[in-house]
Amino acid sequence: MANTTQKGMPGSTQHGASQQGSSQHGSSQHKDPGSQSITQQASGAATAALDSARDMASQAGKKASEAASYVSDKAEDATSAVGSGMKSLAGTIRQNAPREGMLGNAGSAVASTLESGGRYLEEHGLSGIGDDLTDVIRRNPIPALLIGIGVGFLIARATRR
Repeated sequence: MANTTQKGMPGSTQHGASQQGSSQHGSSQHKDPGSQSITQQASGAATAALDSARDMASQAGKKASEAASYVSDKAEDATSAVGSGMKSLAGTIRQNAPREGMLGNAGSAVASTLESGGRYLEEHGLSGIGDDLTDVIRRNPIPALLIGIGVGFLIARATRR
């Protein structure tokens, strides 16, 4: 009986070990699908968050573009209004300035200059000013640089006081 018990015990131990091994193997297979599911869920959540962030960035870009367009339109309108005001002032100067003499000539010159400047502002606006300024700087780079240095110097002196 002792032999049977000894033979049975190792056999039963081996059988128990094989059951434990299969249960461990089964549990590791069982963990893989669960971990894949969690990975898929995390990946899906990350994708959703990324899509949401892209949508928000796109909406913010659209709003910024709309705001810039609105400000640009208002600036163009203001420039046109200034041009109209300059033309109106030119008409007033012509009406009230003397017709003859040196004062009449000066008044007429000021009125003509205001009128042409006002017409330019109404027709071209800020974009026209920028284009013309760029052309002048390209044609005359050295004088433009010297003027920039002079203006910078004057601004520095004015803000220092």
